[in-house]
Amino acid sequence: MLREGTCGIPGKTGYRYLVHRPGTSPGHGGALPLVLFLHGSDERGDALARVSRHGLPRLVADGRDLPFVLLAPQCPAGRRWSVRALSALLQHALATFPVAPDRVVVTGLSLGAEAAWALAMYHPTWFAGLATVCGGGAPSRAGRLRHLPCRVYHGALDTQVPLADSQAMVDALTAAGGDVRFVIYPDAGHAEAWRRAYADPDLLAFLASAHRPPTVASRPTRG
Repeated sequence: MLREGTCGIPGKTGYRYLVHRPGTSPGHGGALPLVLFLHGSDERGDALARVSRHGLPRLVADGRDLPFVLLAPQCPAGRRWSVRALSALLQHALATFPVAPDRVVVTGLSLGAEAAWALAMYHPTWFAGLATVCGGGAPSRAGRLRHLPCRVYHGALDTQVPLADSQAMVDALTAAGGDVRFVIYPDAGHAEAWRRAYADPDLLAFLASAHRPPTVASRPTRG
């Protein structure tokens, strides 16, 4: 089930969001993984239901009980994702939900993939994993993520975001000694790529199982 929530002042300093908490308990007092999902440009606005059109929120809306806390904010119409607001949202989530600070993963599609790259590179020690679909970043800063397991997905027939954008990030991560897996769908365009990616059991397992190494400093923290 997806429930609504708010962090900060929506449209100014924060976001409205949808959140899913799994029906199964982690047991033994354990905390759950947290997955931050960032949508694409078509889901921006003030109708929060738009966020559940694609990706992980769509799986939950269709009845899937994902094994992690899913946090899916909405970006206001005409704007791009704000790293500062997303950072505050993560702090809010760690203080609000039963999640583990060392099991936070960020993922996004298209505009959201671009933001996922930016957020991870701005806070390279916050995350246990990163997964992007059809979106590029800043290859010159990819070395900041060399410790972070990354999964990158793109359709070879994408006419909205060139495959070369993801390829450049993968090449830069590889050159930096990073842990990156690149999946190219040879017969998929922009939307088909994320439909396949978020239906992939390997990606869902990655999101649920990633842990930040104990040698990597932790931020954000609870409270």
